[in-house]
Amino acid sequence: QVQVVESGGGLVQAGDSLRLSCTASGRTFARYAMAWFRQAPGKEREFVAGISWSGGVTNVADSIKGRFTISRDNAKNMVYLQMNNLELEDTAVYYCATGLGTLVQFTADQYDYWGQGTQVTVSS
Repeated sequence: QVQVVESGGGLVQAGDSLRLSCTASGRTFARYAMAWFRQAPGKEREFVAGISWSGGVTNVADSIKGRFTISRDNAKNMVYLQMNNLELEDTAVYYCATGLGTLVQFTADQYDYWGQGTQVTVSS
């Protein structure tokens, strides 16, 4: 049974930083790409950032480029999302997901196991 668990969300002010963490168990973590998606109220789930199996390739959405960084530690089965200079528009539930393969994909249907999500709320 594959389990994905996110942590690190919370309430912060605009301009603050936050780091989300995600751990996945039940499969060989290092064989799969990982990604973060988010879903704001009334909006569809969107890709935020992804990282290849080795960590050698990362992709981030244009809307957060330069502010968010994704990384992974395969020895610890962990993936992280460092979020800097948070904006009101970053308020959403953030989900971590495991990929079907080794490379980063940008659509949710390319990810098979999802966490329950962690809420990030940015206030002014």
